Amino acid sequence: MDYFAHYIDEYGHWIAFALLAFLGAKMVRESFLPEEHQSFNPRRLRTQLLLSVATSIDALAVGVSMAVTGYTTVLSLVEPLAWIGAASFLFGVIGHLLGLRFGSMARRWIRPELFGGIILIAIGVKVLLS
Repeated sequence: MDYFAHYIDEYGHWIAFALLAFLGAKMVRESFLPEEHQSFNPRRLRTQLLLSVATSIDALAVGVSMAVTGYTTVLSLVEPLAWIGAASFLFGVIGHLLGLRFGSMARRWIRPELFGGIILIAIGVKVLLS
C-alpha cells in the first residue's frame, strides 16, 4: 500500500491539475468564439466524466493521506466523511440555488464560460499547491 500511496501522492495532484486546467482553458478559449462555434457543453457526459475523474483523483490522494495520518479503519472514517459529504452537499445545493437566482442576471454582464473556465483553472492550481 505504501508503494501505491507514494505514486498517488506524487502524481495525483498533477493529473487532477492537468484535467482541470485543460477543461478550464478550453472553456476560456471558447468563451471568445462566436456562439455557433462553441462546443463546450458542461451537460455532455464526456465533460462530466473528465471533471469527475479530476475530482476523484484528488479525492484519492486525500484518502491515501488520511490513511497515512492514522485513519486506518473504515469505522474511523465515518465522522470525517460524514462532515465532508454534508459540506459538499450543502455547498452544492447553495451554488445551484445561487446559479438559478443570479445566473440570468450574470449572463448579461459576464461570459459564463469565461468565468467557469477561470474557476476550473484556479481549482486546478489550488489542487496542485495543496
